[in-house]
Amino acid sequence: MTTEMQEIAITEEKPLLPGQSDAVKDVEIAARMLLDQDQEHSVETPHGVLHVTVHGAGNARRPAILTIHDAGMDSKSCFSTLFKFEEMQEIVKNFTVVHVDAPGQEEGAAIYPAGYQYPTMDQISEMLPAVLQFFNFRTIIGVGVGAGAYILSRFTLCNPEAVEGLVLVNVDTNARGWMDWAAHKLSNLTSSLTEQIMTHLFSQEELSANTDLIQSHRERMAKAPNAINIELFWKSYLGRRDLSIERNNTFKCPVMLVVGDQAPYEDAAVECNSKLDPTTTSFLKMADAGGMPQLTQPSKLTEAFKYFIQGMGYMASSCMTRLSRSRTTSLSSSYSMEGSRSRSRTLSQGSQGGQLPPSPSQTMEVSC
Repeated sequence: MTTEMQEIAITEEKPLLPGQSDAVKDVEIAARMLLDQDQEHSVETPHGVLHVTVHGAGNARRPAILTIHDAGMDSKSCFSTLFKFEEMQEIVKNFTVVHVDAPGQEEGAAIYPAGYQYPTMDQISEMLPAVLQFFNFRTIIGVGVGAGAYILSRFTLCNPEAVEGLVLVNVDTNARGWMDWAAHKLSNLTSSLTEQIMTHLFSQEELSANTDLIQSHRERMAKAPNAINIELFWKSYLGRRDLSIERNNTFKCPVMLVVGDQAPYEDAAVECNSKLDPTTTSFLKMADAGGMPQLTQPSKLTEAFKYFIQGMGYMASSCMTRLSRSRTTSLSSSYSMEGSRSRSRTLSQGSQGGQLPPSPSQTMEVSC
């Protein structure tokens, strides 16, 4: 008995076995995240400084959720409604959430001088590895809207090992065509910067309705002290390159595309969906939603996001609430008997949505 106890003691004093050093590092990272929660940081990158806000301690073994906002917005105006939504708190408690502001877009940002060479969309995507390195993130789940969706798409294509999943709202992976270029030139002559961006963010139906949401965003941009910075980011997005996504050059991770059925970028999102791998892509087309579904329908988007995360193997015990109880629309994830997905998943939302036939291994039903 004594010998056995001595052997155990000797074993414990041996150097850390492979994998144990990672466990120690995870504890250190978790401790740092706990200290850094709800903190704002300035991260130095090869193309300038990024303003980054960290929320929650999360789990060091899980990817961080990293968001990038659209043109004419910052991380707060773009994502606060969604990530402060009550049902989203279950996700926030399980993941570290990192909001990245594009250069000069955050509140209180210094105004760039005349002639400043603003980063291109490609260069902004090249700034993200510095953020991951700063916080010791191994991988992320990217959540991007509009210009932010494009930036995350570019980053993922160049760094596939760093991204476990993508949620892309109103994504347009194409460069502007000649018609878009001509329309923009005409718009420059007849519309202010605020109105140009408003037509990018919201549908014509929403602009005509002129709701409180529309009025607040128009007023926010019209009075923004960093309007010069906003214009530079807007022009950078307009000058984006074609991502050249196709079936043999596409994302290597699960992707959820989100667009409102009245959104300005509905056609672009549908086209992007046609180019992606149908076995790893979900397409969420939200009924009665305009250009900003994360602001107007956070409950529906939260529920879809939970399903997406569960499909990646996280939060398996998460309770589906409102959407799982309703049966008016179905989300059917078709699998073969071996468990591999046989087709693209489409979330079709509406009060009269039809039910898709159950798949052999899994059917999730939601109503939005």
